[in-house]
Amino acid sequence: MTQQIDFDHHSAACTADPVAYYDSFRERCPVGRTAAHGGFVYTTRYADVTRIARDDDTFSSSRASSGEDRVAIVIPSGPGLEQYPIELDPPQATEYRDLINPLLTPEAVDRLRPMIARHATRVVDAFIEHGSADFVRDLTNPLPAAVTLDWLGFPEEDWALLAGPIHDIFAAPADSDRARRGAEGLAYMERRIREIVRLRRAEPTSDATSVLASQRRPDGLPYDEDELVSVIGLLIAGGVDTTTSLTGSVLVHLSRHPEQRRRLIESPDLLDTATEEFLRAFAPSQSMARTVLADTEIGGCPVRAGERVLIPWVAANHDPAVFPDPAEVRLDRDATRHLSFGIGTHRCAGAHLARAMFREMITQVLTRLPEFQVLEDGLVAYPTRGNQSGWDAIPAIFPPGPRLGAGSAPGTQPAFTSSFTKAASFEAVVTRAEPVADGVLALTLARAGGGELPAWEPGAHLEFRLPSGRVRQYSLCGDPERLDSYRVAVLREENGRGGSAEVHEIAREGVTVGVRGPRNHFPLVAAEDYLFIAGGIGITPILAMARAAARRGSPLRAVYGGRSRASMAFGDELVECAGERAELVPQDEFGLPDLDTILGSAGPATAIYCCGPSGMIEAVERACARLGIGDQLHVERFTAGDAPEVLFDPAANTAFDVHLARTGRTVRVEPDRRLIEAIREVAPGLSYDCEKGYCGACETRVLAGTPEHRDSLLTAEEREAGRTMMICVGRSSSPRLVLDL
Repeated sequence: MTQQIDFDHHSAACTADPVAYYDSFRERCPVGRTAAHGGFVYTTRYADVTRIARDDDTFSSSRASSGEDRVAIVIPSGPGLEQYPIELDPPQATEYRDLINPLLTPEAVDRLRPMIARHATRVVDAFIEHGSADFVRDLTNPLPAAVTLDWLGFPEEDWALLAGPIHDIFAAPADSDRARRGAEGLAYMERRIREIVRLRRAEPTSDATSVLASQRRPDGLPYDEDELVSVIGLLIAGGVDTTTSLTGSVLVHLSRHPEQRRRLIESPDLLDTATEEFLRAFAPSQSMARTVLADTEIGGCPVRAGERVLIPWVAANHDPAVFPDPAEVRLDRDATRHLSFGIGTHRCAGAHLARAMFREMITQVLTRLPEFQVLEDGLVAYPTRGNQSGWDAIPAIFPPGPRLGAGSAPGTQPAFTSSFTKAASFEAVVTRAEPVADGVLALTLARAGGGELPAWEPGAHLEFRLPSGRVRQYSLCGDPERLDSYRVAVLREENGRGGSAEVHEIAREGVTVGVRGPRNHFPLVAAEDYLFIAGGIGITPILAMARAAARRGSPLRAVYGGRSRASMAFGDELVECAGERAELVPQDEFGLPDLDTILGSAGPATAIYCCGPSGMIEAVERACARLGIGDQLHVERFTAGDAPEVLFDPAANTAFDVHLARTGRTVRVEPDRRLIEAIREVAPGLSYDCEKGYCGACETRVLAGTPEHRDSLLTAEEREAGRTMMICVGRSSSPRLVLDL
């Protein structure tokens, strides 16, 4: 790698299409050295980016290691207030991370949602009657600024004054006039932070600055003013413009792809999954940088101590080795391995808050401005997308709508926003487990502790978080009118990834499992008549739909295929609800269903629903395309996610004790309970996110004992060393585990 490569992430070519730019280098020279911006090493592959971001011993984030008193976590470096903890390396960074983590846990952010909704309603009210807006000026910049600064305790008159300079810093090229103006604005921000810190120390309130100002170091001494200015400055910068960028990019995308906008409106529960895909596709922070502390190699290429290294999140997010067909935006893709929040020690602490703000803005637009149209001629993108991507202007038009007023916080908002409500997590107990077909187990569930379950509609699914840490979704196939119980059915897949086998192993009366939902990515739309096509276990959502259509008195036809009658669960129930309109087609008796004939019976107003094996769905899609009725088809696929999983036998789980060294608490982790669940009960400020073992947010130091690694992030060497573990999925191979918590 001695040859210099003509690479510049701030070039016009990269700004025009960053994804294509990095793709071209990944194919011919995935790691290289360039003379641009004083010289640095660039990377393009997910594996290299992840390794560098997680290796703080070799790749430093600190200014001191770069040899300049300038922001060292981007290339080129620039002026700016030093920000803790993102510009420090462990262990110095750890105490500042511990300072802010409790303020930004999922539970803490849930408490902020009413405030976020209140601000979003107010912001949209300000322009909705006009029928036009600049989404950046009127929505995506003022909303995150209001939420972040209100949360921190800054008065309203500061919000616009601080949001503007931050946007300038992110949007402007380094050393430009606009960047210098932004720097002047940041000087004002520093003065205001100092004033607010002094006020809160003298007269504490309930805001986040008061909490920070009251905290003490592990040695008992208070944090000094400079430290708090640095921490709060990072919270403001991270909270304001990154969410502005993401939301703006998504609004532009949805304007260009109205079919995806329509799908989100019709299937609002899809927004949770789509959010991760939007983050993958439209990462606000395109790249960061590190300084090499010791001679090493990257992807087999030698690098020297003192060199600067670019780690582009955007390139990692579009690496086809991790995300198949990465150029496509798939709303139902499991994209939670994306690196838009970073990974490792400096993974974004505000990820949950960013998602909450984004979700509220998108919900407001999809429910109140569903027919918006971005005016492409007026779009103004950031002048460079090397470090940050986003928009300076997004002009849009829409049919004017009514103001909702200040009293329209959650609970008083119109009913149309209720469908976008975030799914709840709770404990459910198995009250019945019975075989209903070959390899199919039906589970009846009730809320642990009693009480009604959340309401659901046909097409909804329930997310199971199994004792192993695996996450699986199963369609609800019971009766939506009964809220004392749910029913799901699980087909055991012997050659699957282990989730269905685990359910079959653990499912028995009295077992408690963590669930989330219900969520509905496959809703039953209003139609004159229906054609339902189910294959195998795909009967589960179709059964609930057919039952609902029959109750309404809607004309329907239901065709259900399977290998044999013995393999077809709930065939009797389908016939019971649909009568002679139900057709059972066991393959060993009748062969495959004649799809052309079946679909040829659909009228122009027929809603066609199909669920089953991927081969069957693809055949239905092809037949609908031939018949010109593809726009009438609704499908749901049962597919494995893109993310890898570590295979193991959950029946081998054993109980163990975990001791939290810093709090002095010891808790018992039973075989059917996850480690993170036990820890959360005694450590409520815990940092975590994906709970699947690959985002790294919950990586925790192991002080004693032998961890059992079940993540897909740690390397073989890291597993062997046993110095850290992902507590969301990991367990212990020893009777006692001591963690640095």
